[in-house]
Amino acid sequence: MMHRDSWGLRALVLVWSVLWSLPAAALNAGLGTPPPTVDRQTPHAAVQGFLSAAHRGDYALAAHYLDLDFIPRAEQAERGPQLARRLKFVLDRKLALDLSSLSKAAEGDPAGSRTQQLGTIPLEGASVAVRLQRVTADGALVWVISESTVRRVDPLFEEYGPRVAEWLPPVFFEDTVLGLEPWQWLGLLVTLLGSLGLAVLLERMVLAFALRLARWTRISWDDDMVAAGRGPLLLVAFAALLVVGTWFLRLPRPAQEFFSGVGYSLSVVSLAWFILRFLRVSAAFVQNRVASGMKDSSRARSVSTQLVVLRAIFEVATYVIAAALLLIQFDVVRNVGVSLLASAGIAGLVLGLAAQKSISTLLAGIQLSITQPIRIGDQVVVENEFGTVEEITLTYVVLRVWDQRRMVIPITQFLDKPFQNWSKGNAEMLGAVTLQVDYFTDINALRAELTRILEGEGKELWDRRVGSVVVLEVMDRTLTVRALVSVANSEKLFDLRALVRERMVEFLRAHPQWLPITRTEARQVPQPPPPSDGGQTPAAPPAPPRA
Repeated sequence: MMHRDSWGLRALVLVWSVLWSLPAAALNAGLGTPPPTVDRQTPHAAVQGFLSAAHRGDYALAAHYLDLDFIPRAEQAERGPQLARRLKFVLDRKLALDLSSLSKAAEGDPAGSRTQQLGTIPLEGASVAVRLQRVTADGALVWVISESTVRRVDPLFEEYGPRVAEWLPPVFFEDTVLGLEPWQWLGLLVTLLGSLGLAVLLERMVLAFALRLARWTRISWDDDMVAAGRGPLLLVAFAALLVVGTWFLRLPRPAQEFFSGVGYSLSVVSLAWFILRFLRVSAAFVQNRVASGMKDSSRARSVSTQLVVLRAIFEVATYVIAAALLLIQFDVVRNVGVSLLASAGIAGLVLGLAAQKSISTLLAGIQLSITQPIRIGDQVVVENEFGTVEEITLTYVVLRVWDQRRMVIPITQFLDKPFQNWSKGNAEMLGAVTLQVDYFTDINALRAELTRILEGEGKELWDRRVGSVVVLEVMDRTLTVRALVSVANSEKLFDLRALVRERMVEFLRAHPQWLPITRTEARQVPQPPPPSDGGQTPAAPPAPPRA
């Protein structure tokens, strides 16, 4: 028995020696010898080489990174590139490969492992594992995409691959330009034009339907809102159609992320655009309703000022939020923002101090809109300049001066320094006209003349509250007479004062004896009494005339 066992052991060793001496079967023999550029020594090199070759459209080279030994040698040259192309589509669409996580060591990670999993893809209620496997090729160990994964490429492609492959000519799949095949470039052109056309059609249909609904109401706000939607609605519809259309093109992940980012950015821009129009339309509607419904012009200007400032605040907030939403989609900017927030410290304090002036100006604008020392349309005197408040922003006020100049004044000027507001509270004003007349002037005649002027030519300007003439001051040679008149608002004050001044001067010219006169008078100096001694005293010379 022992003799038979020894002979069996010797035969097994002999067979093993013969098999070991035979040359190892070449990997993917049907593809031929791999070019020198094929690097399969590490998992990282194998995956990177496959993706680079596949995205260049060199599917024959990419096939060397697959384990095709389960396919007959005669069919490998044909099926290899086809499977490489299909696997590229599936990986680009369904698996986010992180090359930095792949091992760059020939032994893999962990060392000595024979396989390395790249991820899983769902298929028919189960998951297909995408793996690399270390196999022997020409006497060396290399990393290739495992046979089990390659066997599942066709079912994965049927599930996630492009349907156009069934009816487009092969020329549309033979090469790539910038990582995209010709049929994808054609699809992008069709998608762009089709999305634009459908977006225009969709916008017109939605706006027409919305306008019909808006006409059922009596207010004009909803009609204006429908008109405000023209443009933003087109943009958001185009963005949605573009993202959906490119999804069907089975683009590589970087290209699909690019178009998704474009769609997201257009959506944010369209939303911000519509909000800005909404603020403009709503502010104009409220302002018109207030102006038509309020008899008090002062209250109407107050509401108008609040609307202008609040609209400016919301517009600034819209711009800031929209910019933030656009920037957070970029990893680099988002990481920089997080780093800045995490390392604020002294840098944040310095920036805060540097921005103190700007922040205080913005807060001053908000404070002005609440306290309202000035309002749009107010008549003010600032820096010895009289004008009308034309525009109020968060940082400055535009003053229209009487000679059509525009003064741009920092908004803090109206909170830190005194100024005159002729329209604050009540718009009614008083105006004075001063005249220099002689002592013999009939004051009652001047009062009667003022009444005649006010009830005649000045009837449209005078509000009948005050119309008086008083002697304001008595000087050594003249009287200072003041004519006081009243008007409903400051816009009429200058015209009425000018009219009264001109007509009173004409009245004084008709009575020249009332104009200021310079008089002179000569008197004899009284003689002094004779001296007590009876002597003769020489006469004093006459005194000079007194003016």
